[in-house]
Amino acid sequence: MTRRLEGKVVAVAGASGPAGRATMRKLAAEGAVVIGADIDQHRLDAALAAVRTDVPGAQISGQVIDLLDPQEVHDWADHLEAEHGHVDGVFHLVGGWRGSKTFFDSRIDDWDFLHDTVVRTLQHTSLAFQPALLRSESGRYAMISAAAAHKPTAGGAAYAAAKAATEAWTLAMADSFVKETTSGDGVPTAAAAILVIKALVSPEMRAEKPDAKFAGFTDTADLADHLAGLWDRPAADLNGQHLWLTAR
Repeated sequence: MTRRLEGKVVAVAGASGPAGRATMRKLAAEGAVVIGADIDQHRLDAALAAVRTDVPGAQISGQVIDLLDPQEVHDWADHLEAEHGHVDGVFHLVGGWRGSKTFFDSRIDDWDFLHDTVVRTLQHTSLAFQPALLRSESGRYAMISAAAAHKPTAGGAAYAAAKAATEAWTLAMADSFVKETTSGDGVPTAAAAILVIKALVSPEMRAEKPDAKFAGFTDTADLADHLAGLWDRPAADLNGQHLWLTAR
């Protein structure tokens, strides 16, 4: 039986986190060739081993990448396309959170941290992989944003600003997929989408706090399902869209 992502080549940045693990597991189960990237070899190896255990026969590999090094990310993108012939998806699952009790207590070094971990890593992956995704028959780029970017709180200024910046950058990428499309009819074949959550919850978090409600949180497995489903929609319908996985 053919799985729906058979033949797709998908890169997952932030592979060792709960979202990365769930997403790689889902993609592998659907038949995709999955390449996970992380900065820590030990965590990456553990994540890959877990997917191979859960999905026998998974076509999965990993690469230690410093996403803050633009040349390293560009080299990675070029290598993947040369090795596989095409890259069909890139999911930016690199995150981080910093905040304060009040607006006055906001620390600029929190912004500096988020600017690197959230904004710069997304800029580098999107710039490196955009040409390959344009060349793919069905390129997909996705980032995870937060409802806080649309309704910032006093103590969450740095985090909300970082997420808002990554949204704007991703929307610019989406516009490039329209203006630079190689399809004869001008309809984009590649799409960049923004998945909006309140926060994520993993099975481990639920096990640690069995009485917690996690109201409005998105399960990592549900996030993975939505990411794997991006190829179920035409690029023209998906490109530049906010996909809300929590209440607005």
